[in-house]
Amino acid sequence: METEKLTKLVFKKAGDDDFFKELHKEVQTNILVNKNIQRHIIYKSIFLIALYFAFYSCILVLGNDIQLLFLFYILTGLTMILVFFNAFHDAVHGAVFSTRASNEKLSCILELFGSNSFIWKKRHLLLHHPYPNMQQWDIDVKQSDVVRIFPESKWFQFHRYQHIYMWFLYFFYTLNWLLIRDFKDFFGSKDNYVKRIITIPKIEYIKLFAAKISYLFMMIGVPALVLAQPAINVITAFLVMHFIASAFGVTALLSTHADEDAEFPMPPDDGVINTTWAMYQISKTKDFSTHNSVANFLFGGFNHHVAHHLFPAVAHTYYPYITPIIRRYAQEYRLNYRSYPLVDALRSHFALLKKNGSAENLFVTGDL
Repeated sequence: METEKLTKLVFKKAGDDDFFKELHKEVQTNILVNKNIQRHIIYKSIFLIALYFAFYSCILVLGNDIQLLFLFYILTGLTMILVFFNAFHDAVHGAVFSTRASNEKLSCILELFGSNSFIWKKRHLLLHHPYPNMQQWDIDVKQSDVVRIFPESKWFQFHRYQHIYMWFLYFFYTLNWLLIRDFKDFFGSKDNYVKRIITIPKIEYIKLFAAKISYLFMMIGVPALVLAQPAINVITAFLVMHFIASAFGVTALLSTHADEDAEFPMPPDDGVINTTWAMYQISKTKDFSTHNSVANFLFGGFNHHVAHHLFPAVAHTYYPYITPIIRRYAQEYRLNYRSYPLVDALRSHFALLKKNGSAENLFVTGDL
C-alpha cells in the first residue's frame, strides 16, 4: 500500500517590519562574533563523552561491589542523557564543529546508546523543528496512544488517569525508545509520519539492529562476563540506570512544548500557515529555568528552547546570551514569550494531561 503523503506547509512571508530580522541581526553582530563561546561546546562535549566512558569503565573495574555497581550504572545513565542534551543534539543541528562531516561523526554517538541517529535526525529536523506542536507533523510530541497530548486526539477511557499513570510510565522513556520507538519508525504503519516524507535507506535497517545488539552486549553482556556478579544484579542495575536516566531526561523534554497553555494546531487544508516562521516558533515553544546556571549546564539548549528554535544551528552555549535579547524583543513587539521555573513547567504539563484526559474533551477533535 502506498504511504500517504503529507501536504507541504508554507509559512506566511515575513515583512520588512518582522521582529526576527532585527533580532537576528543583533544576535549575529553582538553575540555570535565571540568564538570563545563556540569553543566551550567543543570542550563540554569532549568532557561529557569522556565522563561517560569513565563511568562505564568504573562499572567493569569496581562493579564487584554491589553498591558501586548500581552507583556507576546510574552515573553512566545520567551522563548518557547529558551527552544527548549537550553534544549529540547540537551536533545534529550542525552546531558543535565548523564542518558538517565532524558534526555527522559526533551525532553517531547515538548508535553507541543503542538508537539510530538517521531516523532521529529526520524525525527531529524535518517534522518537529519546522512545525512544533503541529498535529500530523510533530512526532516528538505525538509518540503513543497511551498518552493524549493533543486535545483533538482519539480519547480512550484510560486517558482519565493519564495524569497519574504517566508519572510511572515516564520512567520507561529511554527503554521505550530503545526497544519500541525506533522499531515503530522503521516498521510501523500507523501514524508513521517519518515514512510519509522520506525513504529509509536499507543500510539504516542494518545499523538499527547492530546498534541495539552492540549496546545490550556492552551494557549487560560485558559486565556479566567480567564481573563476579550474578546476571540478575547486572540486569537490575541496567534497568535502574534507565529508570533514573528517563526521569532526568523527561524533565527537560516535557517542559518545552506541552503545557496547559500550549497550542496544538491542525495543519491547514491548503498548507498555508497564516503566520511567519519566527512568530510560529516563539508561540509554540517555551523556556524554563533560564537564570539557573546549573540548569544551563545540564540541559544544554533545552531550557533556552525559544532561542534554540529561533537559532537551531547555533551552539547552545550562546543561548544564555541570546535569551535576554529575545525577552526584550518579546516585550517590545508583545510576543507570546513564556518562561517558567522547572517545577512550574512540570506541574503545567501534568495539568495538561489531566485536562486532555477528561471525557469532556472527547468531541474536541484530535490525533495522538
